[in-house]
Amino acid sequence: MQEAITYPRIDAATRLARLERPSGRVKAVLDTDTFNEVDDQYALSYAVLSPERIDLQAVYAAPFSNLKAATPDIGMEKSYAEILHVLELLGREDLKARAYRGSRAYLKDLRYPVPSDAAKDLIARVGALPEGEVLYVVAIGALTNVASAILMAPEIIKKMVVVWLGGNAPGWPDNLEFNCMQDTLSVSVVFDCGVPLVQLPAWGVTSHLLTTEPELRHYLKGKSPLGDYLYEITCGQAVFEGMGKVWSKEIWDIVTIAYLVGDEDWIDTALIHSPIVTAEHTYGYDPRRHLIRQALYVRRDKVFEDLFAKLTRV
Repeated sequence: MQEAITYPRIDAATRLARLERPSGRVKAVLDTDTFNEVDDQYALSYAVLSPERIDLQAVYAAPFSNLKAATPDIGMEKSYAEILHVLELLGREDLKARAYRGSRAYLKDLRYPVPSDAAKDLIARVGALPEGEVLYVVAIGALTNVASAILMAPEIIKKMVVVWLGGNAPGWPDNLEFNCMQDTLSVSVVFDCGVPLVQLPAWGVTSHLLTTEPELRHYLKGKSPLGDYLYEITCGQAVFEGMGKVWSKEIWDIVTIAYLVGDEDWIDTALIHSPIVTAEHTYGYDPRRHLIRQALYVRRDKVFEDLFAKLTRV
């Protein structure tokens, strides 16, 4: 039987420095279940359209399973195809060579990764970083690819910062959030291993990052092929979900990009001890655990103002 994974120790001063909000341009990769919803397409576009703050190194397709994909494998393949489609609409064919397929299944054990091209690329990119540099791993889906890379090469946590949209706010009655519950073992790996982590919870924190059909019609429709596509898939998702005549659609995933590109007052955060993910889909707490940064509140209008300004420049 394989023994438990031993992770490198990150000293407190280094951890606190990594958990500070970056003030300049950062190297980043985006890990996304792009076909699952519609907010991933906005987040991918937002990242590509923010080159002044984000040097986007690669894009990874994350697994998912729901009514749009019967298995994680199918979800990952659909997400990979959607990444390529969005990059075409952005006029960034050059980035297609840096789009990678991710895991074809979720973690089944805290010791065993699900290897993939995405995990291998992440390990290679982190390993190639000069001493003192870090790679921001922006994750907006299940954490399978990220956790697998960490299990395959634990030393990479010393040169990474994970920025994850997932889980719910600590005061929420449960942690039954899609990105978290799809693969709770991968969440445990990321929360337990000690990698510097910025968690942006869904319900209770980013859940008011909503947009409406009139707003999308005003800012995006008729402005560009990308704008038309985002308008159409968002309205289509509202129909798919049976929202009715009056609706507002969550575009939560953009918060991860806003964290990297926005001003300090866009997102309120605090340092907390890394939660323990329980089998009952709740959080447990131990004050002896390492610190992470967790978002408390997001100023919705500031984020969407910047997003729409960039989308209309395509």
